[in-house]
Amino acid sequence: MSIDVGAHLRAVRQMYGLSQRELAKRAGVTNGMISLIEQNRVSPSVSSLKKVLDGIPMSLSEFFTLDLAQAPQVFFGSDELTNLGSDDVSLRLVAARRPNRAMSILHECYAPGADTGEEMLTHKGEEGGVVVRGTMELTVGGSSRVLQPGEAYYFSSSVPHRFRNPGREECEIISASTPPTF
Repeated sequence: MSIDVGAHLRAVRQMYGLSQRELAKRAGVTNGMISLIEQNRVSPSVSSLKKVLDGIPMSLSEFFTLDLAQAPQVFFGSDELTNLGSDDVSLRLVAARRPNRAMSILHECYAPGADTGEEMLTHKGEEGGVVVRGTMELTVGGSSRVLQPGEAYYFSSSVPHRFRNPGREECEIISASTPPTF
């Protein structure tokens, strides 16, 4: 299978929201060179193409294997978030079907009195979040704190932790973890 390098470069550049001038500046080449490549008036050497792609940044293998027709979904409606939780704890995952996700982003809702269980959670990586509504008691290792709306947390997920809603209203959190736990 042959790839139209010029058209592919133009599509990738536009996908990243870069003008020819901005890409040229980042790559340390002239914008004329970018223009000539995109018009297929010159066929860049591997090293020249690598230099241009470094301005995005993108590897040669990513460039040649990127299927622009299968571009990953960017925006998600509320009904497109996959609920991985239970009746008392809603854990709605953004981009659940996206291949090779590097993080998990969750919209979490805890009913009054709900928690993640008696057993403390541990897993590789880091996680953080912001309380949007309600209150959340977070225990990390030997420390606990009740977080109010607008307050946040960030910790190593290898430290045992637990979430509990001690309040009388639902608690809502927006969180992220890496690597993905879901």
